Amino acid sequence: MELRSDRMKTGPSKAPHRSLLKADGLTDEEISRPLIAVVNSANEVIPGHLGLRNVADAVKAGIRMAGGTPLEFSTIGICDGIAMNHAGMRYSLASREVIADSVELVVEAHAFDAMVLIPNCDKVVPGMLMAAARLDIPAIVVSGGPMLAGRFGGKDVDLDTVFTAVGKHAAGQMSDAELCELETAACPTCGSCAGLFTANSMNCLTEAIGMALPGNGTVPAVYSERLRLAKHAGMKIMELLERGITARQIMNAASVRNAMSLDMAFGGSSNTVLHLTAIAHEAGADITLDDWADVSARTPNLVRISPASDFHMQDLHAAGGIPAIMSELAAHDLLDLDVLTVTGEPLRATVERAAVLDGTVIHSIDSPYLAQGGLRVMRGNLAPDGAVVKQSAVSAGMRQHAGPARVFDCEEDAVAAILARRIVEGDIVVIRYEGPKGGPGMREMLTPTSAIAGMGLSTSVALITDGRFSGATKGPAIGHVSPEAAAGGAIALVAEGDTIAIDIDAGTMTLQVDDAELAARRAAWTAPQPRVTKGYLARYAALVSSADSGAVLS
Repeated sequence: MELRSDRMKTGPSKAPHRSLLKADGLTDEEISRPLIAVVNSANEVIPGHLGLRNVADAVKAGIRMAGGTPLEFSTIGICDGIAMNHAGMRYSLASREVIADSVELVVEAHAFDAMVLIPNCDKVVPGMLMAAARLDIPAIVVSGGPMLAGRFGGKDVDLDTVFTAVGKHAAGQMSDAELCELETAACPTCGSCAGLFTANSMNCLTEAIGMALPGNGTVPAVYSERLRLAKHAGMKIMELLERGITARQIMNAASVRNAMSLDMAFGGSSNTVLHLTAIAHEAGADITLDDWADVSARTPNLVRISPASDFHMQDLHAAGGIPAIMSELAAHDLLDLDVLTVTGEPLRATVERAAVLDGTVIHSIDSPYLAQGGLRVMRGNLAPDGAVVKQSAVSAGMRQHAGPARVFDCEEDAVAAILARRIVEGDIVVIRYEGPKGGPGMREMLTPTSAIAGMGLSTSVALITDGRFSGATKGPAIGHVSPEAAAGGAIALVAEGDTIAIDIDAGTMTLQVDDAELAARRAAWTAPQPRVTKGYLARYAALVSSADSGAVLS
């Protein structure tokens, strides 16, 4: 078998290269074998990444058992929870492109034959998948797995419970001692946060898009099953290399649509719209918000995991995991079962081995939560290019709502108003200039949405932003408004007190201001000065596309 790595290790002219590899401690025998990149995003900041060194060791064991030589390198990673609600969140989405670029740089510079990707957080998973599509070599993903839920007050809790508790504390409904006890209990193990937030959503979608072995999205981080899965991933990459199966043979238009269908069925984070759109772009299978709307219209919502219910990721795993959800979709012709996966078999083989083990966690299509998908594309004069809402986490009473706009030009001002109780029932909070360019970096808005929920307003107050939301967000929170305010989108023209009408069932959001008044406001509008004028974020803001096209770099 001809290897990519031969270009840097074979023949007399490559003696210096082999000398450097021997300085790494490699033997001639190891150098002669396929060189497999083990791309590990482990760090000591992100709880989801604390266990990744053990996962990487297991992956390397699997590679060696199957006759390869693993060589590990690292990527960056940012914890969205720690970065939330301050300037640090501007760097989160922007890190996705750095991760993709760094994988490309190291793999290409060292002529690796194949790679195993080890992510476990929001931007790392899509960044690595983008790199896999770009490089188009044999690749497989094995994540670190989800955190177990904590226990507080006799109930399962997670990180979202703590964010919501901040609002309860501000409303006088929780003491300092109770808040401290909750924050200590909510995140009891390493792993990606226990609900179906963005990290777990993306790790689950790796199974549907075919780039991970069954169980990757749901096996808890602390289970020994996770290490066995990692060993199998290490062995499987050698099979993919031997058979010449590359990433783009797996990631294509059909597999992307499978992932979109799963997304709608399990009601994942709205961030997946950004990430799958960006992955599809790298794979040459571009999708639009119209495609998302089509998939949502035909795919029922079958699963609700925290924050949409009291179930957590370990419950989904025990119910049969992602293969079980896909088996239900496949039985109603909602998946393309002929696509290839990293198992080396078509998706059909995985689905045929799966079964729903708990119908209370995974509903049948005959008894869905919603007839449509968990995410909904919204349009109207306020978002002519589209916006996104996680409709599976919206109460029935807020699916249609009209109210006065309470307008804020940054997240911090909105949070201050919410916690000071200046937001009242019926209001629609508008947070703008937080888009990809305007933020810059399109910050997540978990703090304001959780504060609204914690203060008992999630069934009476809506939030609209050109920023984005954590997968932990619940309630009528509409994000990704496009065009964004910094690009002169209509959200920049909203004035305090304007009436906005939202109809999630119809997929519409309307600023109830006549065209003549909007034209006058547009004529008077001027673009704001950039918030960041140097460093990576300044370059990012200059190159990033709109949210509706995945916030990719041009």
